[in-house]
Amino acid sequence: MAKILLVEDNEMNRDMLSRRLERRGHTLVMAVDGGQGVALAKSEKPDLILMDMSLPVLDGWEATRQIRAMPETKTIPIIALTAHAMASDEERAREAGADDFDTKPIELGRLSEKINALLGRSAPAQS
Repeated sequence: MAKILLVEDNEMNRDMLSRRLERRGHTLVMAVDGGQGVALAKSEKPDLILMDMSLPVLDGWEATRQIRAMPETKTIPIIALTAHAMASDEERAREAGADDFDTKPIELGRLSEKINALLGRSAPAQS
């Protein structure tokens, strides 16, 4: 499937989401803050990035802007993840450079559809 960079500071969220995505065949690379996320986006060149917006060191808004500013990472699809479900948060995420937006708590079926759409793949059959 795809190599996904998960940028998430909450260990429980990171563990739950990474295990569920790995069961669907994805390879996960993980960062715990925005600065590490930017560095791993550049070094790992993932197929897609899941970016929490509320991060220490460098927040997800600025990390997304920096990833978009680098020639080697500017085309990697980014899905912004946030517990804030306001329309203004989605607009702000898209202005920062996110391709899509999803709210926490994560509903895996919905997130998988967004991942597949950005990767141009049809969803795998659910078992």
